[in-house]
Amino acid sequence: MTRIERFTGAAADGTPITLIYAEQDAAVRPDAAVAFALAFPGDDLPRFVHWGKPVAAPETLLSQVDALKPQRVSGALDETAWPSILPTQSESWIGQKRFEVRRDGVELFPCFTVTDIATALDARPALDVTQAVDAPESTPAEARVTTPAVTVDTPVVTVTAEDAELGVRIVWTAELLHGGLVRQRATVTDTTDAAAGALEIGRVELGFPLPAVATEILTTTGHHLRERSPQRQPLTVGRFEKVSMAGRPDFDASLLLTAGVPGFGFEHGEAYAVHVGWSGNSVLSAERQPYTTGLIGGGEVLFGGEVILSSGPAYTTPWVYGATGDGLNQIAARFHTYLRDRHPELASKPRPVILNTWEAVYFQHDYDTLKALADKAVESGVERFVVDDGWFGSRRDDTSGLGDWQISSAVWPEGPKSLKALADYVHGKGMEFGLWFEPEMINPDSDTYRAHPEWTLKPTLDRLPMQGRSQQVLDLTNPEAYAYIYGCMDRLVGELGIDYIKWDHNKLVTEAVSPRTGRPAVHAQTLAVYRIFHDLREAHPGLEIESCSSGGGRVDLGILEFASRIWVSDCVDPVERADIQRYTSLLVPPCMMGEHVGASPAHSTQRATSQEMRMATAFFGHMGIEWNLLKEPAEALAELGEWTAEFKKHRAWFAVDACVHADTPDPAVRLDGMVKPDGSAAFYRFTQLTTGQTYPAAPVRLPGLDPDAVYRVQPLHLDLDLAALGLGNGQSTLGWWTADGVLMTGRALATYGLRPPSLHPAQAVLFTAVRQ
Repeated sequence: MTRIERFTGAAADGTPITLIYAEQDAAVRPDAAVAFALAFPGDDLPRFVHWGKPVAAPETLLSQVDALKPQRVSGALDETAWPSILPTQSESWIGQKRFEVRRDGVELFPCFTVTDIATALDARPALDVTQAVDAPESTPAEARVTTPAVTVDTPVVTVTAEDAELGVRIVWTAELLHGGLVRQRATVTDTTDAAAGALEIGRVELGFPLPAVATEILTTTGHHLRERSPQRQPLTVGRFEKVSMAGRPDFDASLLLTAGVPGFGFEHGEAYAVHVGWSGNSVLSAERQPYTTGLIGGGEVLFGGEVILSSGPAYTTPWVYGATGDGLNQIAARFHTYLRDRHPELASKPRPVILNTWEAVYFQHDYDTLKALADKAVESGVERFVVDDGWFGSRRDDTSGLGDWQISSAVWPEGPKSLKALADYVHGKGMEFGLWFEPEMINPDSDTYRAHPEWTLKPTLDRLPMQGRSQQVLDLTNPEAYAYIYGCMDRLVGELGIDYIKWDHNKLVTEAVSPRTGRPAVHAQTLAVYRIFHDLREAHPGLEIESCSSGGGRVDLGILEFASRIWVSDCVDPVERADIQRYTSLLVPPCMMGEHVGASPAHSTQRATSQEMRMATAFFGHMGIEWNLLKEPAEALAELGEWTAEFKKHRAWFAVDACVHADTPDPAVRLDGMVKPDGSAAFYRFTQLTTGQTYPAAPVRLPGLDPDAVYRVQPLHLDLDLAALGLGNGQSTLGWWTADGVLMTGRALATYGLRPPSLHPAQAVLFTAVRQ
């Protein structure tokens, strides 16, 4: 059941205790059942005394205060640290500062007293994917899945505490979301009058308790064209942190910081993960001290003077999300559930197959070429045609024109070959029309910059930050600059009938000082970006926006509150994409991940791969094409059309399916899958990245199925050239690799697996498992 309850009692020393217990309704998604409990000793800030599966007798958690509170130890303070939801030195916390405020430049040391505890069950819309069904046969195949909208009660705890003498108040909120995520944030208020001096916010870092068994950390690292590369290390005594200071999470960002038992994987292992839902500067951290419970969490990173409460009523932190589970697949499912609930259009509207023009024509725009490309796109099954960078101002390369959001008359003369004519032609072919923007950036070589150099973030009036891609950052905290950008975009969306915006962000945000205030402005800039996303979607119902940032440089739950999709990476080489997509899916469901079929050799790596490999890699996500179809032979286009048609048969289910990955001991292979919510069917992809440790390939397990059901596992035949993949190769074939496949139980498939075909490197095959 969904509930939130309050219990009272006393500790062994007589201290009164209030306990708040929150539990999420397991009936909506049984495997997502989660509960947490907060204990308030006296009027202290609360401690998490439980975070995990629901408890049969939650009132017994009152005893957790005595059971978990550490005893005093020699050589330390009179009380050993037992971290609250926001530990300070007043409760003997001597780790990294997690709450830092200053008044007139002098640091304060608050001791918070709880003044109010409020609880509520907040009814919110959600999608019950466990009840997803096929619509009547008369419905087109690509839209047959119906997912009922439901109302789910969300337990909410709100705690008010303050240090009246220092004039600082916090309001801390925790929510237990549908699917099992727990999220928390805090609002800080200055309760003094102006004469007391301004209160500056330095740091508010929120966290969750970390059990002693969680001694291994998983994060991701990377760079442009190689985002989300996994790395593991022990969590020892001390502090580990991943800091993002580029005004965006950036390529090296770890979408999740996960700590768990040694060797935890996708399919198993107690693990705890956190994510900061913020698109500006941030930190993820895990910290363990010799004296006390570990913490895992994070928050926004602020520059000095960036948030001063004399200039505003309060400061509210980003949401910090926490997920726990038995393996990464379960943790990822919690984030996927949340994003599906935020974006019901993912389930109600099948994801249109996209063609993006970037790697097809780059900056070489002309009406006749793009019209011909649109014709080829329709023949290949494309439903959304996106014109990328190069349509505006003097933008013939990446050195000029950015910021001049007016259609280039040199490329698009008025009349029958205008950009409006192309948009109308695309719409006339039954496709949606999309357009590329980079609203936050500006080239110094642009009319807009020459007219308004004061619209640029810069450390001094006379010095610009170091450039990147010949760009600077537009100061969207300036109302005039904001109005100009929003006005240009709003007008073009209306005039051209734009259905989709590819929103890019290509420069690292450094030395980001607003000339209007003379203060750092990353925080306010991030809020301004959210506002444009929100206002455009409100003004143009049905408009979808993609978050791109040199590929995967801005992927977080802050931007995904508004964006319907992310561009995973500028690298569409399927070998590189295998892990980029796999580890991005820890946070983002595949239906929100742009996964495109590109050219061979790949433009970014010059690696040649088969068309089958490229299409199989793009099959589970939001499928698209990044390829000049005008230069491809008829056979390649026919094969592409077959794959897009096959994708359309299943994409509505992919939007609600559970994304699973297998733990394969051989680093040369990957096994990824999409499983229907009721476990009745699944798609799996086996990928051979390089030559493997075993020859022939070792059996791979198929996670996510009903252990007691019988499944028929069979290859998905798309007229594959088996010899080219390595399946023929003059050797004997697999006994089950036939149209009839093989019958096995879900338990056998998850325990023993089955042997995949031995493939050449850089090849992939798809197969299905259907409950009998």
